[in-house]
Amino acid sequence: MSETICPVCFHHCALKPGQTGRCRARKNVRGTIIPVNYGKLTALALDPIEKKPLYHFHPGSMILSVGSFGCNMACPFCQNHSIAAVGEEDCGRLYQLSPEEVCGLALDWQTRGNIGVAYTYNEALVGYEFVRDTARLVRQAGLRNVLVTNGLCRLPVLEEILPYMDAMNIDLKGFRPEIYRKLGGDLDTVKRFIERACQSCHVEITSLIVPGFNDRLEDMGEEAAWLASLDREMVLHITRYFPRFKMKEAATPVSRLKDLKRVAEEYLCHVYLGNV
Repeated sequence: MSETICPVCFHHCALKPGQTGRCRARKNVRGTIIPVNYGKLTALALDPIEKKPLYHFHPGSMILSVGSFGCNMACPFCQNHSIAAVGEEDCGRLYQLSPEEVCGLALDWQTRGNIGVAYTYNEALVGYEFVRDTARLVRQAGLRNVLVTNGLCRLPVLEEILPYMDAMNIDLKGFRPEIYRKLGGDLDTVKRFIERACQSCHVEITSLIVPGFNDRLEDMGEEAAWLASLDREMVLHITRYFPRFKMKEAATPVSRLKDLKRVAEEYLCHVYLGNV
């Protein structure tokens, strides 16, 4: 049987008919790669915008947050592993909603302070078609779209959703290629994603700091300097790790986060600590 290459991320999974990619969300169906998680939601909630986290985009507002299942990375400290690290058969209850229904909910919840839709919880772009189709309707309805992503996506896919995106929070998990290799990712792919995204919408960056893994001060200096080369006003969230999923190591010392914040502030105007 011939294989079909999935074009969404740098993994380029070569799938035979019936096979599912490493993200668990894309499958070869009769020679075509389709998102098997299209419209299948594992999470639906009205969240403060600051929870995404976005601190400089409509602060104080609420946003309808939706998530599905699947992810194209393999972080052992994943905070949403029950939906991001599983396939459809293992993620429990699913809500089947069309883009029209999600947009309708977003409009209905304006009375509760909702400003739009956030695509979050799992890696939204492994099912980018649902994000694209929903975001188009949300934009037409006069509401806003927010994407929370690891940025491990090819630029042609990003170009399909950018016309409808108002803001993104992008995970930058470290600033050494070996860090990304250990997590099943690619630093250069994420850097290109960030560079392109910040040209078209509001972007904030989150770096989750894991002790002994990505907490070197010199790395943070390089990361912050690079972000500042794109925009000194770029918002950076330095977030505290807690034991999750496969990692049982103690939480990141707050003192280390403060040291990293001081380094980042030598380059960036807006640096925040999270989970402290």
